[in-house]
Amino acid sequence: MNRSLFWTTFGTVFLAEVGDKTQLAAMTATVRSGQVWTVFLAASAALVCATAIGVALGGVLFKNIPEAALRWVAGTAFIAMGLWILVKG
Repeated sequence: MNRSLFWTTFGTVFLAEVGDKTQLAAMTATVRSGQVWTVFLAASAALVCATAIGVALGGVLFKNIPEAALRWVAGTAFIAMGLWILVKG
């Protein structure tokens, strides 16, 4: 296993997830239910499944589309979503 890649990926995903709507949804579910371990296990399973889909899709795209094009599309999609949130907000 590539340790550098592991820690870079961990740090990037961790920072992206802290304070986002997924974390807020988990906190809300915990407050409403009081079921800390059930919410933790369900949220963890959901994040594992979502990550598996992202990794699988990324593997397919990486084999078929140049990396530069993927970066451009991903960057454009993030900007578009940010603008949409600002306009719809």
